[in-house]
Amino acid sequence: MRLSIKGIAQAAGVSHSTVSRALSDSPLVKAETKARVRRLAQEMGYSPDAIARSLVLKQTRTVGVVVTTITDPFVAEVMQGVEDTAQRNGYSVMLASSASDPQRELAAVEMLRAKRVDSVIVTSSRVGALYLEHLERIGVPLVLINSHSEQSGRYTFSVSVNNRHGGHLATAHLIQLGHRRIAYVSGLAGHSDDAERVAGYHQALDEAGLPFDPGLVIPGNGRLEGGEQAFQVLAGLSEPPTAVFCYNDMTAIGVIAAARQAGLSVPGDMSVVGFDDIPVAARFSPALTTVAQPQRGMGQQAMNMALALIAAGEATAPFSNIVIQGELIVRESSGRIMVRPRRKKA
Repeated sequence: MRLSIKGIAQAAGVSHSTVSRALSDSPLVKAETKARVRRLAQEMGYSPDAIARSLVLKQTRTVGVVVTTITDPFVAEVMQGVEDTAQRNGYSVMLASSASDPQRELAAVEMLRAKRVDSVIVTSSRVGALYLEHLERIGVPLVLINSHSEQSGRYTFSVSVNNRHGGHLATAHLIQLGHRRIAYVSGLAGHSDDAERVAGYHQALDEAGLPFDPGLVIPGNGRLEGGEQAFQVLAGLSEPPTAVFCYNDMTAIGVIAAARQAGLSVPGDMSVVGFDDIPVAARFSPALTTVAQPQRGMGQQAMNMALALIAAGEATAPFSNIVIQGELIVRESSGRIMVRPRRKKA
């Protein structure tokens, strides 16, 4: 049978309310009584009933996290930051996957709320900007990572990199290397981070006086195969680009793999820039030029914001969204445009 507080009280010769106060470090209990009760609880193998405790405190000390997919290296690094911070603060994490489907994402958030989590963190949300009113009705603090809504509400806040700035950094870097036909391979439609990155790409072209060619914006899916498929489209153009800026590193690696399969060299024939700086980016060959996000740090900040919102309760007015600047990391996959001599006519 499960040992209860009453069993410890009987062994200690005190009331069960005294045991409860001692285990919660109440100042109403003498220090020596606390020490004796805690020693007995440890010796007798007592562990608190989390469900009963949550009913009393109206908190489960659990935070739900919704991710697009657990196979994404970016998500893995963010989750490490979330879990490390949660553990240090005595919280546990409940994970759900949305598979980048808005309806599944909403269902996952609803499921976590039904499990009585104290807050929800969502990575790369596709619903943050679309269904804010619905999220507000869920009634627990919700923190979006790399997604945001211009109408953040009483419960919904975000931690994100400055995606427009990052898109501008990547594109301006390629322009400085002499490239004039620069493609962009997007992520899945509906993500605010993708919309902001392509806006930064557009801005850099405008500033350099280069025309925007919608035919150079190719849809992707944020995964390797999306990059491979996008390269096939770009290679089939009458005038292929000399450089490609990709929504994320996984897309960029897919583009590079397909280019090499086609007999092209990177960056000799085509420069490629990614976004995220996942761990494999520096180890890939050629090492990937990318816009770095502090992925683990973003997870830590999101969890800290969730904890602060939980502690604040209804008093959420002082909080605001967190925007972090990305950093361009120049490696081997980007280089100056190669000017090849024209073949002489026979």
